[in-house]
Amino acid sequence: MATPNFKQELVAVFGQPVAENPTQAMVEAAFRHHGLPWRYLTIEVAPGDLAAAVAGARAMGFRGFNCTIPHKVAVIAHLDELGESAALMGAVNCVVRRGDRLVGENTDGKGFLESLRPLRDPAGARVLVLGAGGAARAIAVELALAGARAFTVVNRSPARGQALVDLLNGKVRERVGRDLSAAFVPWQGDHRVAEGTDVLVNTTSIGLFPDVNARVALDLASLRPGMVVADVIPNPPRTRLVRDAAARGCTVIDGLGMLVGQGILGIQYWTGVLPDGKVMRQALEQVFGG
Repeated sequence: MATPNFKQELVAVFGQPVAENPTQAMVEAAFRHHGLPWRYLTIEVAPGDLAAAVAGARAMGFRGFNCTIPHKVAVIAHLDELGESAALMGAVNCVVRRGDRLVGENTDGKGFLESLRPLRDPAGARVLVLGAGGAARAIAVELALAGARAFTVVNRSPARGQALVDLLNGKVRERVGRDLSAAFVPWQGDHRVAEGTDVLVNTTSIGLFPDVNARVALDLASLRPGMVVADVIPNPPRTRLVRDAAARGCTVIDGLGMLVGQGILGIQYWTGVLPDGKVMRQALEQVFGG
């Protein structure tokens, strides 16, 4: 008879606020499906307590943890090492214990690529990015590393938008070692999508619950059939932008795709098991009412 083992492996998410973060639902669904004795904890951590939280995770043997707002940059000071894309972005959303070291990774952009690749190869793509925050940086960097060739960043804050463009034209272009162009366009009125755009990604919070009818300021007539239009908002999954783009004949990616994609990568980093994404998406659809 096998010796009973009541010790569960622990992973978590640190953030503030964090009560409405649905990651636990999909991750624990995957743990159950694959028979893994692991738990995913949703933990409220104030900025002033982040150092203590990371030290506590080390002391208690956590196998890793996610970081969400407002810790994605601040956590770097408490880690031992950064993965390639996290170092380029200057942001971490997934921490992995490797031996005695805590390594910061960023799965936000990789999660987006997981949902894009079945629809089109990112190599050579011309990309329009709406917004210039953390999600925009993660997605743009990963798309560039995957071969996208041109970016237009549209944002209301010129300083933030230009900072992302400078990152792409600087460190990222140097890293990929090939032609890569990025340009900033101020967001004024309804933005008209340029001819030849292959992929449009909304990384803003416009349309996030409870403001579900909020409209992304786009000239919908400039959306063309065959263009991939993605919205990173997971709640509601079918945002107004996703519905409008689908009506124009675009291929659409909802926010659940990116969330599941990054969750798959996180579980694989922590456990070594490739989880079933369908199980994870079904868990999120139950949370959001189908």
